[in-house]
Amino acid sequence: MRIESSKIALKGLRFHARHGVMEQERTTGGEFVVDVCVQCDVTAAVQSDHVEDTLNYAEIYEIINREMQTPSNLLEHLAGRIGGSMIKAFPQVKEVVITVTKKNPPLGAQLEGASVTLHLINDKTP
Repeated sequence: MRIESSKIALKGLRFHARHGVMEQERTTGGEFVVDVCVQCDVTAAVQSDHVEDTLNYAEIYEIINREMQTPSNLLEHLAGRIGGSMIKAFPQVKEVVITVTKKNPPLGAQLEGASVTLHLINDKTP
């Protein structure tokens, strides 16, 4: 058996955070949802069944949680910070696709949310 590619995803991570351009968004905060998909080689973990041979989901969550606590004006900036922190923490990561959704953005319209998705490539992956 040969693994063509492998990805680890955390979906629907929910946070109350203070991101946004408007003062009210920074004061009261709002609800955000983060989805992340990380491409990395998990071949060793498939064979060994040891957590040290893969990316630890709890560590991925902690990186996202830490970045969510630092306010940003823009979702683009926030998503870039999260992705950059993940690549820095896990050099074996080849790609990160991250979506940050602001639930109920102050647009004066009915919608589920406004999202930004970034597809980041680790150009330093061996």
